[in-house]
Amino acid sequence: MARRVLEKNTFSTGELAPELWGRSDLSAYANGAARLRNVFIEPSGGVRRRPGIRLIDELPGRARLIQFEFNTEQTYLLAFGDKHARVFEDGVETVWFETTFGAEQLDLLNWTQSADTLLVVHPDAPPVRMTRTSDGSWQTTLWAWRKTNLRTRQPYYKFAEPAATLTPSGASGTVQISANVDLFVAGHVRTLWRIQGIEGEITAVADARTATIALKQSLPNTNATVDFVEQAFSDVRGWPRSVTFHQDRLIIGGSRDLPNRLWMSKSGDLFNFELGEGLDDEAIEFALLADQVNAITGIFAGRHLQVFTSGSEWMVTGDPLTPANVQVTRQTRIGSQSDRTVPLVNVDGATLFAGRSGREIREFLFTDVEQAYGSADLALLSRHLINHPIDQTFDPDRRLLHVVMKDGSLATLTLYRSEAITAWSAQSVAGCAFRSISVSGGGCLCRAGTRRALFPRRI
Repeated sequence: MARRVLEKNTFSTGELAPELWGRSDLSAYANGAARLRNVFIEPSGGVRRRPGIRLIDELPGRARLIQFEFNTEQTYLLAFGDKHARVFEDGVETVWFETTFGAEQLDLLNWTQSADTLLVVHPDAPPVRMTRTSDGSWQTTLWAWRKTNLRTRQPYYKFAEPAATLTPSGASGTVQISANVDLFVAGHVRTLWRIQGIEGEITAVADARTATIALKQSLPNTNATVDFVEQAFSDVRGWPRSVTFHQDRLIIGGSRDLPNRLWMSKSGDLFNFELGEGLDDEAIEFALLADQVNAITGIFAGRHLQVFTSGSEWMVTGDPLTPANVQVTRQTRIGSQSDRTVPLVNVDGATLFAGRSGREIREFLFTDVEQAYGSADLALLSRHLINHPIDQTFDPDRRLLHVVMKDGSLATLTLYRSEAITAWSAQSVAGCAFRSISVSGGGCLCRAGTRRALFPRRI
Protein backbone atom coordinates (compact mmCIF):
# COMPACT_ATOMS: atom_id res chain seq x y z
CA MET A 1 0.00 0.00 0.00
CA ALA A 2 1.29 3.42 -0.89
CA ARG A 3 2.15 5.72 2.00
CA ARG A 4 -0.23 8.60 2.41
CA VAL A 5 1.22 12.00 3.19
CA LEU A 6 -1.05 14.33 5.13
CA GLU A 7 -0.21 18.02 4.92
CA LYS A 8 -0.80 20.01 8.14
CA ASN A 9 -1.31 23.77 7.97
CA THR A 10 -2.63 24.33 11.50
CA PHE A 11 -2.84 22.75 14.95
CA SER A 12 -5.82 24.83 16.07
CA THR A 13 -7.49 21.86 17.81
CA GLY A 14 -4.35 20.87 19.72
CA GLU A 15 -3.38 17.40 20.89
CA LEU A 16 -6.22 14.95 20.27
CA ALA A 17 -7.17 12.05 22.50
CA PRO A 18 -6.06 8.62 21.16
CA GLU A 19 -9.66 7.54 20.53
CA LEU A 20 -9.91 10.27 17.87
CA TRP A 21 -6.80 9.32 15.91
CA GLY A 22 -8.81 7.36 13.40
CA ARG A 23 -11.63 9.88 13.02
CA SER A 24 -10.58 11.45 9.73
CA ASP A 25 -14.23 12.40 9.20
CA LEU A 26 -13.94 15.08 11.90
CA SER A 27 -12.68 18.57 11.11
CA ALA A 28 -10.71 18.42 14.37
CA TYR A 29 -8.67 15.55 12.94
CA ALA A 30 -7.31 17.71 10.12
CA ASN A 31 -6.35 20.49 12.53
CA GLY A 32 -5.01 18.38 15.41
CA ALA A 33 -1.93 16.40 16.37
CA ALA A 34 -1.27 13.08 18.08
CA ARG A 35 1.30 14.60 20.44
CA LEU A 36 2.13 18.19 21.36
CA ARG A 37 4.55 18.36 24.27
CA ASN A 38 6.33 21.38 25.73
CA VAL A 39 4.89 23.68 23.09
CA PHE A 40 2.19 26.35 23.07
CA ILE A 41 -0.31 26.68 20.24
CA GLU A 42 -0.38 30.10 18.62
CA PRO A 43 -3.70 31.78 17.74
CA SER A 44 -2.70 31.44 14.09
CA GLY A 45 -2.64 27.65 14.51
CA GLY A 46 1.13 27.24 14.58
CA VAL A 47 3.19 26.08 17.56
CA ARG A 48 6.18 27.48 19.41
CA ARG A 49 8.48 25.86 21.89
CA ARG A 50 7.77 26.52 25.55
CA PRO A 51 10.48 28.66 27.18
CA GLY A 52 12.58 27.19 29.94
CA ILE A 53 12.20 27.57 33.68
CA ARG A 54 14.33 28.98 36.47
CA LEU A 55 14.50 28.10 40.14
CA ILE A 56 13.84 31.21 42.24
CA ASP A 57 13.39 29.70 45.70
CA GLU A 58 12.94 26.48 47.63
CA LEU A 59 9.94 26.02 49.90
CA PRO A 60 10.04 23.91 53.08
CA GLY A 61 6.94 21.83 52.27
CA ARG A 62 3.51 21.92 50.66
CA ALA A 63 2.33 25.30 49.37
CA ARG A 64 -0.58 27.00 47.64
CA LEU A 65 0.13 29.91 45.29
CA ILE A 66 -2.16 32.95 45.25
CA GLN A 67 -1.78 35.94 42.97
CA PHE A 68 -2.12 39.42 44.50
CA GLU A 69 -2.37 42.23 41.96
CA PHE A 70 -2.74 45.71 43.48
CA ASN A 71 -2.47 47.31 40.03
CA THR A 72 -0.78 46.57 36.72
CA GLU A 73 2.54 47.81 38.10
CA GLN A 74 2.43 46.14 41.51
CA THR A 75 1.91 42.38 41.47
CA TYR A 76 2.86 39.86 44.13
CA LEU A 77 2.82 36.13 44.59
CA LEU A 78 1.78 34.68 47.96
CA ALA A 79 2.98 31.16 48.75
CA PHE A 80 0.88 29.73 51.60
CA GLY A 81 2.54 26.95 53.54
CA ASP A 82 2.10 25.35 56.97
CA LYS A 83 0.97 28.23 59.26
CA HIS A 84 2.90 30.81 57.24
CA ALA A 85 2.95 32.68 53.94
CA ARG A 86 5.77 34.11 51.86
CA VAL A 87 5.43 37.13 49.59
CA PHE A 88 7.40 37.24 46.34
CA GLU A 89 7.89 40.35 44.22
CA ASP A 90 9.74 40.11 40.91
CA GLY A 91 10.91 36.63 41.87
CA VAL A 92 12.37 37.71 45.20
CA GLU A 93 10.96 36.88 48.64
CA THR A 94 10.25 40.16 50.43
CA VAL A 95 8.07 39.29 53.42
CA TRP A 96 7.33 36.25 55.59
CA PHE A 97 4.41 36.19 58.03
CA GLU A 98 2.35 33.71 60.05
CA THR A 99 -1.18 32.53 59.14
CA THR A 100 -3.84 30.35 60.75
CA PHE A 101 -3.91 27.77 57.95
CA GLY A 102 -2.06 24.48 58.30
CA ALA A 103 -0.63 22.36 55.50
CA GLU A 104 -3.62 20.02 55.69
CA GLN A 105 -5.96 22.95 54.92
CA LEU A 106 -4.28 24.25 51.77
CA ASP A 107 -6.46 22.20 49.40
CA LEU A 108 -9.69 23.97 50.40
CA LEU A 109 -8.40 27.53 50.66
CA ASN A 110 -10.63 30.04 48.91
CA TRP A 111 -9.89 33.72 48.45
CA THR A 112 -10.91 37.03 46.91
CA GLN A 113 -9.22 40.41 46.61
CA SER A 114 -10.35 44.03 46.78
CA ALA A 115 -7.71 46.75 46.29
CA ASP A 116 -5.02 46.13 48.94
CA THR A 117 -7.02 43.56 50.92
CA LEU A 118 -7.08 39.78 50.46
CA LEU A 119 -9.77 37.71 52.18
CA VAL A 120 -8.91 34.03 52.69
CA VAL A 121 -11.35 31.41 54.00
CA HIS A 122 -11.42 27.73 54.89
CA PRO A 123 -14.39 25.75 56.27
CA ASP A 124 -12.37 24.56 59.29
CA ALA A 125 -10.48 27.74 60.21
CA PRO A 126 -11.47 31.32 61.12
CA PRO A 127 -11.45 33.59 58.03
CA VAL A 128 -8.43 35.87 57.61
CA ARG A 129 -8.02 39.38 56.27
CA MET A 130 -4.60 40.24 54.80
CA THR A 131 -3.74 43.83 54.01
CA ARG A 132 -0.77 45.29 52.17
CA THR A 133 0.26 48.51 53.89
CA SER A 134 1.77 51.59 52.28
CA ASP A 135 5.26 50.77 53.64
CA GLY A 136 5.27 47.36 51.93
CA SER A 137 4.53 45.27 55.02
CA TRP A 138 1.59 42.90 55.44
CA GLN A 139 -0.94 42.73 58.27
CA THR A 140 -2.97 39.61 59.04
CA THR A 141 -6.11 39.80 61.18
CA LEU A 142 -9.26 37.76 61.68
CA TRP A 143 -12.46 39.11 60.19
CA ALA A 144 -14.01 41.79 62.39
CA TRP A 145 -17.80 41.93 62.09
CA ARG A 146 -19.54 45.30 62.39
CA LYS A 147 -20.65 45.64 66.01
CA THR A 148 -22.13 47.92 68.64
CA ASN A 149 -22.32 47.52 72.40
CA LEU A 150 -25.53 45.52 72.03
CA ARG A 151 -25.25 43.66 68.71
CA THR A 152 -22.64 41.94 66.58
CA ARG A 153 -23.83 42.10 63.00
CA GLN A 154 -22.65 38.69 61.82
CA PRO A 155 -24.76 35.87 60.33
CA TYR A 156 -26.88 33.83 62.76
CA TYR A 157 -28.77 30.57 62.31
CA LYS A 158 -30.90 28.17 64.31
CA PHE A 159 -29.17 24.81 63.96
CA ALA A 160 -31.64 22.99 66.19
CA GLU A 161 -34.94 21.55 64.95
CA PRO A 162 -37.71 24.19 64.54
CA ALA A 163 -39.65 22.95 67.60
CA ALA A 164 -36.62 23.15 69.93
CA THR A 165 -37.04 25.63 72.79
CA LEU A 166 -34.87 27.53 75.25
CA THR A 167 -36.05 28.53 78.71
CA PRO A 168 -34.07 31.29 80.52
CA SER A 169 -33.88 31.31 84.31
CA GLY A 170 -34.02 35.11 84.39
CA ALA A 171 -34.63 38.11 82.18
CA SER A 172 -31.37 40.03 82.55
CA GLY A 173 -27.71 39.71 83.50
CA THR A 174 -26.07 36.28 83.56
CA VAL A 175 -28.73 33.58 83.49
CA GLN A 176 -29.03 29.87 82.90
CA ILE A 177 -30.74 28.62 79.74
CA SER A 178 -32.27 25.16 79.44
CA ALA A 179 -33.04 23.41 76.15
CA ASN A 180 -35.60 20.66 75.56
CA VAL A 181 -33.17 18.87 73.19
CA ASP A 182 -29.42 18.20 73.24
CA LEU A 183 -27.97 21.47 72.00
CA PHE A 184 -24.77 22.58 73.74
CA VAL A 185 -21.17 21.42 73.53
CA ALA A 186 -18.07 22.70 75.30
CA GLY A 187 -17.00 24.62 72.19
CA HIS A 188 -20.02 26.91 72.53
CA VAL A 189 -18.29 28.87 75.30
CA ARG A 190 -17.66 32.46 74.09
CA THR A 191 -20.05 32.13 71.15
CA LEU A 192 -22.86 34.63 70.64
CA TRP A 193 -26.54 33.68 70.73
CA ARG A 194 -29.75 35.64 70.32
CA ILE A 195 -32.83 34.78 72.36
CA GLN A 196 -36.00 36.62 71.36
CA GLY A 197 -33.77 39.07 69.51
CA ILE A 198 -31.56 39.79 72.56
CA GLU A 199 -27.88 39.00 72.17
CA GLY A 200 -25.70 37.29 74.76
CA GLU A 201 -22.46 35.35 75.13
CA ILE A 202 -22.26 31.77 76.38
CA THR A 203 -19.96 31.75 79.41
CA ALA A 204 -20.27 28.12 80.52
CA VAL A 205 -21.76 24.80 79.38
CA ALA A 206 -22.97 22.44 82.10
CA ASP A 207 -24.27 19.67 79.86
CA ALA A 208 -25.91 19.12 76.48
CA ARG A 209 -29.12 20.87 77.59
CA THR A 210 -27.90 23.51 80.03
CA ALA A 211 -25.65 26.55 79.57
CA THR A 212 -25.01 29.97 81.08
CA ILE A 213 -25.36 33.15 79.02
CA ALA A 214 -24.46 36.78 79.76
CA LEU A 215 -27.24 38.89 78.25
CA LYS A 216 -26.53 42.33 76.81
CA GLN A 217 -30.13 43.51 77.31
CA SER A 218 -33.19 42.36 79.21
CA LEU A 219 -35.40 39.65 77.71
CA PRO A 220 -39.10 40.41 77.12
CA ASN A 221 -40.03 37.44 79.34
CA THR A 222 -38.69 34.18 80.75
CA ASN A 223 -41.07 31.85 78.89
CA ALA A 224 -39.84 28.89 76.85
CA THR A 225 -39.25 30.16 73.31
CA VAL A 226 -38.44 28.79 69.88
CA ASP A 227 -37.02 32.20 68.92
CA PHE A 228 -33.29 31.67 69.31
CA VAL A 229 -30.25 31.50 67.01
CA GLU A 230 -26.50 31.17 67.37
CA GLN A 231 -23.69 32.64 65.33
CA ALA A 232 -23.51 30.84 62.00
CA PHE A 233 -19.70 30.64 61.94
CA SER A 234 -17.70 29.20 64.82
CA ASP A 235 -15.38 26.33 65.71
CA VAL A 236 -18.50 24.34 66.54
CA ARG A 237 -20.38 25.03 63.29
CA GLY A 238 -17.53 25.64 60.86
CA TRP A 239 -16.42 28.68 58.89
CA PRO A 240 -17.07 30.15 55.40
CA ARG A 241 -16.22 27.95 52.41
CA SER A 242 -16.06 30.57 49.62
CA VAL A 243 -16.11 34.34 49.28
CA THR A 244 -16.30 37.13 46.68
CA PHE A 245 -17.45 40.73 46.16
CA HIS A 246 -20.51 41.59 44.06
CA GLN A 247 -22.53 44.80 43.68
CA ASP A 248 -20.77 46.43 46.63
CA ARG A 249 -21.60 43.49 48.90
CA LEU A 250 -19.42 40.81 50.48
CA ILE A 251 -20.80 37.43 49.44
CA ILE A 252 -20.18 34.28 51.49
CA GLY A 253 -20.99 30.93 49.92
CA GLY A 254 -21.51 27.94 52.19
CA SER A 255 -19.85 26.78 55.39
CA ARG A 256 -19.02 23.41 56.91
CA ASP A 257 -22.41 22.93 58.60
CA LEU A 258 -24.45 25.08 56.17
CA PRO A 259 -22.98 23.95 52.85
CA ASN A 260 -25.73 25.27 50.55
CA ARG A 261 -26.38 28.69 52.10
CA LEU A 262 -25.55 32.16 50.74
CA TRP A 263 -24.99 35.31 52.79
CA MET A 264 -24.80 38.82 51.30
CA SER A 265 -23.66 41.75 53.41
CA LYS A 266 -25.36 45.11 53.67
CA SER A 267 -24.65 47.22 50.59
CA GLY A 268 -21.55 49.32 51.15
CA ASP A 269 -20.95 47.81 54.61
CA LEU A 270 -19.02 44.65 53.87
CA PHE A 271 -18.90 43.12 57.36
CA ASN A 272 -22.49 43.89 58.32
CA PHE A 273 -24.81 40.91 57.84
CA GLU A 274 -27.75 42.21 59.90
CA LEU A 275 -30.96 41.22 58.07
CA GLY A 276 -32.91 44.11 59.55
CA GLU A 277 -36.33 44.80 58.06
CA GLY A 278 -35.59 43.79 54.48
CA LEU A 279 -34.79 47.26 53.15
CA ASP A 280 -33.10 47.47 49.75
CA ASP A 281 -29.59 47.98 51.14
CA GLU A 282 -29.81 45.45 53.96
CA ALA A 283 -28.22 42.02 54.12
CA ILE A 284 -29.62 39.00 52.28
CA GLU A 285 -29.54 35.35 53.30
CA PHE A 286 -31.02 32.21 51.74
CA ALA A 287 -30.33 28.56 50.94
CA LEU A 288 -30.13 26.98 47.49
CA LEU A 289 -33.14 24.69 47.62
CA ALA A 290 -33.11 21.78 45.20
CA ASP A 291 -33.74 18.04 45.07
CA GLN A 292 -30.28 17.49 46.58
CA VAL A 293 -28.24 19.35 49.19
CA ASN A 294 -25.19 20.25 47.11
CA ALA A 295 -22.33 22.03 48.84
CA ILE A 296 -21.27 25.38 47.43
CA THR A 297 -17.71 25.03 46.13
CA GLY A 298 -17.19 28.50 44.65
CA ILE A 299 -18.87 31.80 43.86
CA PHE A 300 -17.93 34.24 41.11
CA ALA A 301 -18.95 37.83 40.40
CA GLY A 302 -19.45 38.05 36.67
CA ARG A 303 -22.32 39.36 34.58
CA HIS A 304 -24.43 37.86 37.35
CA LEU A 305 -23.50 36.30 40.65
CA GLN A 306 -22.57 32.72 39.72
CA VAL A 307 -22.73 29.95 42.29
CA PHE A 308 -20.97 26.63 41.72
CA THR A 309 -21.91 23.60 43.80
CA SER A 310 -20.96 19.94 43.92
CA GLY A 311 -23.98 19.05 41.78
CA SER A 312 -25.03 22.07 39.69
CA GLU A 313 -24.46 25.68 38.69
CA TRP A 314 -26.72 28.60 39.62
CA MET A 315 -27.37 32.19 38.58
CA VAL A 316 -28.37 34.82 41.15
CA THR A 317 -29.97 37.89 39.59
CA GLY A 318 -31.32 41.23 40.72
CA ASP A 319 -30.53 44.67 39.32
CA PRO A 320 -29.51 45.66 41.88
CA LEU A 321 -29.68 42.77 44.34
CA THR A 322 -32.16 43.54 47.11
CA PRO A 323 -34.03 41.34 49.60
CA ALA A 324 -37.21 41.89 47.57
CA ASN A 325 -36.03 41.14 44.04
CA VAL A 326 -33.25 38.54 44.38
CA GLN A 327 -33.87 35.54 42.11
CA VAL A 328 -32.01 32.22 42.09
CA THR A 329 -32.12 29.95 39.04
CA ARG A 330 -30.33 26.66 38.43
CA GLN A 331 -28.62 26.71 35.04
CA THR A 332 -26.73 23.46 34.46
CA ARG A 333 -26.17 20.19 36.34
CA ILE A 334 -22.46 19.53 35.91
CA GLY A 335 -21.11 20.03 39.42
CA SER A 336 -17.62 20.85 40.69
CA GLN A 337 -15.08 18.94 42.75
CA SER A 338 -15.77 19.33 46.47
CA ASP A 339 -12.52 17.96 47.93
CA ARG A 340 -10.30 20.64 46.41
CA THR A 341 -10.72 24.32 45.55
CA VAL A 342 -9.85 24.79 41.89
CA PRO A 343 -9.93 28.57 41.31
CA LEU A 344 -12.62 29.89 38.99
CA VAL A 345 -11.09 31.67 35.99
CA ASN A 346 -12.71 34.31 33.82
CA VAL A 347 -11.89 34.32 30.11
CA ASP A 348 -13.73 36.83 27.91
CA GLY A 349 -16.87 36.76 30.04
CA ALA A 350 -16.91 32.98 30.49
CA THR A 351 -16.12 31.34 33.84
CA LEU A 352 -13.95 28.24 33.56
CA PHE A 353 -14.36 25.54 36.22
CA ALA A 354 -13.24 21.97 36.76
CA GLY A 355 -16.13 19.51 36.45
CA ARG A 356 -17.04 17.07 39.18
CA SER A 357 -15.97 14.04 37.12
CA GLY A 358 -12.33 15.16 37.18
CA ARG A 359 -12.07 14.80 33.40
CA GLU A 360 -13.59 18.11 32.31
CA ILE A 361 -12.79 21.81 32.11
CA ARG A 362 -16.13 23.53 31.60
CA GLU A 363 -16.93 27.00 30.25
CA PHE A 364 -19.89 28.61 32.08
CA LEU A 365 -21.12 31.15 29.53
CA PHE A 366 -24.27 33.29 29.26
CA THR A 367 -25.97 33.32 25.85
CA ASP A 368 -28.21 36.24 24.90
CA VAL A 369 -30.34 34.07 22.62
CA GLU A 370 -31.39 31.65 25.37
CA GLN A 371 -30.95 34.16 28.23
CA ALA A 372 -29.32 31.39 30.22
CA TYR A 373 -25.93 29.86 30.96
CA GLY A 374 -24.45 26.81 29.27
CA SER A 375 -21.48 24.68 30.31
CA ALA A 376 -19.54 23.54 27.25
CA ASP A 377 -16.70 21.05 27.81
CA LEU A 378 -13.42 22.55 26.60
CA ALA A 379 -11.56 19.25 27.06
CA LEU A 380 -13.85 17.14 24.88
CA LEU A 381 -11.20 16.48 22.21
CA SER A 382 -8.26 16.11 24.61
CA ARG A 383 -9.75 14.12 27.48
CA HIS A 384 -6.52 12.18 28.06
CA LEU A 385 -4.74 15.33 29.27
CA ILE A 386 -7.29 16.10 32.00
CA ASN A 387 -6.81 13.95 35.09
CA HIS A 388 -8.48 15.44 38.20
CA PRO A 389 -7.44 19.12 38.06
CA ILE A 390 -6.21 20.59 41.36
CA ASP A 391 -5.26 24.12 40.28
CA GLN A 392 -5.55 26.43 37.31
CA THR A 393 -4.63 29.95 36.22
CA PHE A 394 -5.01 32.09 33.10
CA ASP A 395 -2.28 34.17 31.50
CA PRO A 396 -4.23 36.97 29.77
CA ASP A 397 -1.21 38.38 27.93
CA ARG A 398 -0.61 35.11 26.08
CA ARG A 399 -4.14 33.68 26.17
CA LEU A 400 -3.00 30.51 27.92
CA LEU A 401 -4.91 28.55 30.54
CA HIS A 402 -2.60 26.35 32.63
CA VAL A 403 -4.17 23.43 34.52
CA VAL A 404 -2.33 21.33 37.13
CA MET A 405 -3.47 17.72 37.56
CA LYS A 406 -3.52 15.48 40.62
CA ASP A 407 -0.81 13.25 39.13
CA GLY A 408 1.56 16.23 38.82
CA SER A 409 1.12 16.81 35.10
CA LEU A 410 0.42 20.19 33.52
CA ALA A 411 -1.85 20.89 30.53
CA THR A 412 -2.07 24.19 28.66
CA LEU A 413 -5.05 25.48 26.69
CA THR A 414 -4.90 28.16 24.01
CA LEU A 415 -8.39 29.65 23.93
CA TYR A 416 -9.76 32.06 21.33
CA ARG A 417 -13.52 31.66 21.26
CA SER A 418 -14.09 34.18 18.46
CA GLU A 419 -11.63 32.30 16.24
CA ALA A 420 -12.92 28.84 17.26
CA ILE A 421 -9.52 27.88 18.65
CA THR A 422 -9.52 25.48 21.60
CA ALA A 423 -6.15 23.75 21.58
CA TRP A 424 -4.50 21.72 24.33
CA SER A 425 -0.87 20.74 24.76
CA ALA A 426 1.05 19.10 27.63
CA GLN A 427 4.04 20.43 29.58
CA SER A 428 6.62 18.43 31.50
CA VAL A 429 9.88 18.98 33.38
CA ALA A 430 12.17 16.03 34.04
CA GLY A 431 12.05 14.97 37.69
CA CYS A 432 9.34 17.45 38.67
CA ALA A 433 5.64 17.18 39.50
CA PHE A 434 3.50 20.31 39.41
CA ARG A 435 1.40 21.01 42.54
CA SER A 436 0.24 24.63 42.31
CA ILE A 437 0.31 27.39 39.71
CA SER A 438 -0.28 31.12 39.44
CA VAL A 439 0.37 34.02 37.07
CA SER A 440 2.14 37.06 38.48
CA GLY A 441 3.99 39.95 36.87
CA GLY A 442 3.87 38.62 33.33
CA GLY A 443 5.20 35.16 34.21
CA CYS A 444 3.55 31.89 35.09
CA LEU A 445 4.84 30.50 38.36
CA CYS A 446 4.51 26.84 39.22
CA ARG A 447 5.34 24.97 42.36
CA ALA A 448 6.94 21.65 41.53
CA GLY A 449 6.35 19.33 44.45
CA THR A 450 9.13 16.85 43.74
CA ARG A 451 11.84 19.42 44.29
CA ARG A 452 9.74 21.63 46.59
CA ALA A 453 10.69 24.62 44.52
CA LEU A 454 9.12 27.70 43.03
CA PHE A 455 9.67 28.10 39.32
CA PRO A 456 8.87 31.09 37.11
CA ARG A 457 8.06 30.59 33.46
CA ARG A 458 9.51 33.54 31.59
CA ILE A 459 7.33 33.42 28.51
